[in-house]
Amino acid sequence: MTYLTRPQAVFSWLLQVTVAVILLQTLFFKFTGAEESVYIFSTVGRFVGVAGVEPWGRIGSGVFELIAAILLLMPGTISLGAALTMGVMAGAIMSHLLILGVEVKGDGGLLFALAVSAFVGSAIVLILRRAQIPVVGRYFQLA
Repeated sequence: MTYLTRPQAVFSWLLQVTVAVILLQTLFFKFTGAEESVYIFSTVGRFVGVAGVEPWGRIGSGVFELIAAILLLMPGTISLGAALTMGVMAGAIMSHLLILGVEVKGDGGLLFALAVSAFVGSAIVLILRRAQIPVVGRYFQLA
């Protein structure tokens, strides 16, 4: 296994905690059915023609974000958490770009910026911890 240098480890943990906080702070709004969350998932549902996107997509994405945040904070599962976060945030980013627009209900683009930040932060974590990716990580170890 390839180990990170101390500065790399500190930087990785700062990113992991930052991304986890971004993921966790949105859960309240998803799980309580806040107006903005309901609007987002209703709009996406109408666009794709699937009625169950609201509330099931909202709650489901919240569950995946909760799992990703937990995985990012557990040393043995960091790379899985980063990969899961990238997948969920890719969906959020594409929803903003193709359906919702960057700004949603006058938020000034905050939700879009948080999604991009979580995606980029997770990508950097995954690059730093590439040797820890299950199954394929051994191919990324440096000599």
